[in-house]
Amino acid sequence: MCRLKLFLLITLSILGTALSAEILITDDMGNQLRLEKPATKIVSLAPHLTELVYAAGAGDQLVAVVSYSDYPAEALKLPVIGSYKKINYESLVALQPDLVLVWNSGNGPEIAERVKALGLTVYINEPQRLTDIAHSMRQIGILSGNQAQAEPAAESFQKAYQALEVNRTKPPINVFLQLWNEPAMTVNGSHIMSDVISLCGGVNIFADALPLIPRINMESVVRRNPDVIVATGMADERPEWLDKWAIWEEMSAVKFDDLRSIDPDFISRHTPRILVGATELCGYLDKARAKRN
Repeated sequence: MCRLKLFLLITLSILGTALSAEILITDDMGNQLRLEKPATKIVSLAPHLTELVYAAGAGDQLVAVVSYSDYPAEALKLPVIGSYKKINYESLVALQPDLVLVWNSGNGPEIAERVKALGLTVYINEPQRLTDIAHSMRQIGILSGNQAQAEPAAESFQKAYQALEVNRTKPPINVFLQLWNEPAMTVNGSHIMSDVISLCGGVNIFADALPLIPRINMESVVRRNPDVIVATGMADERPEWLDKWAIWEEMSAVKFDDLRSIDPDFISRHTPRILVGATELCGYLDKARAKRN
């Protein structure tokens, strides 16, 4: 019995030390942050961060999110404290979170600085490549004390990603990815969606554009003559405006009937679900190659 008591005391001591161990971590913008113990009250200021928290096994520690945090379904039950561009700071402070997750290019540096000025601990996330998603899950796992759940999730993502890498060596296909129609918008080579195109053996025809999300005109698309046009839009339905390209009959994507669409949740969010969109895109590019052969 004495040995059993001693074992229990040692076990409880180890668990107590683990729970109270200080966490030092560097975010994606090079800022170092310190937590005296794993965060138990987390606020997410971007939909993809909400999804990553759940993927890392820390969903029960989320206390608030922003609008469009709609996956998984449990996230819809959480308080909404604004949008990713407009935060209700009074509500944020009232929650007394010990960790606030911020998206640098989405929320913007101003919001990150404002949250820091309120005395809250901020982790800034800025994934630019698909491999950064696994890193994000691991980081959130450390910050929330959920490494045991986050690590297998990250490894599973990496394996699924590696299985798609065979597509990189296939004959290149020129791709125009259209986010919206009025104004027409796409992504440059630094955007994670451009990395999805590359993973599938595609070439982003606007990779050389300077803004992360450039506005373009129809004539510039026609001049660059994409083999495939992929629209995302705002929902899972095929956008009606995609078919407006049909008037440009000399363009390869129109000539070979390669006007496609992908649910934006499966290609624009920096989460494991992006590989669903990547698989779909790779399939579209394979069909385009077959037509041209």
